[in-house]
Amino acid sequence: MNIVCLDMEGVLVPEIWIAFSEASGIPELRRTTRDEPDYNKLMNFRLNILREHGLGLKEIQATIAKIDPLPGAREFLDELRAATQVLILSDTFEQFAKPLMEKLNWPTIFCNTLEVGENGEITGFRMRCEKSKLTTVKALQSIGYETIAAGDSFNDLAMIQASKAGFLFKSTEQIKRDYPQLPAYEEFSDLLAAIKAAL
Repeated sequence: MNIVCLDMEGVLVPEIWIAFSEASGIPELRRTTRDEPDYNKLMNFRLNILREHGLGLKEIQATIAKIDPLPGAREFLDELRAATQVLILSDTFEQFAKPLMEKLNWPTIFCNTLEVGENGEITGFRMRCEKSKLTTVKALQSIGYETIAAGDSFNDLAMIQASKAGFLFKSTEQIKRDYPQLPAYEEFSDLLAAIKAAL
């Protein structure tokens, strides 16, 4: 029995924080897990910037409402879900993901949650579990699934390497150079063919 584990941002939808950086005019918010491997450090950096600028959940959600999936992402997911079980493993947050999941035809997503004050200020964040992508892949394997994984960033590497087949998708040149053993794809059709061949 197989289950495919996919990252969300950069793979199925544009990076939320990059879109918000552009909408808010705050270039520091362009930093993502492609740039910073330590997710806690990255999120605390982001929350400090939001506080400095008086920005909260409402402003980020207004940007997310305008984000569409990457071209071909919904069709890719629909075809993949017709062939096997699919789980999106993301370090994003429930408060960000829901409108994007609707646009992707409601796939299953495991992600984290934000702590939000009554005034809409994001006061903190709660991770679902430590090393959530790797931990989830290991848990799926422990109940009889073989995992196939794809992602684009540093925080995807552990789940990709722990799976029976793993792929980089729309990754950075640096990550592709550092991990030449991982097949890397840029087009959904190529990733779909590689996953189907691994099933």
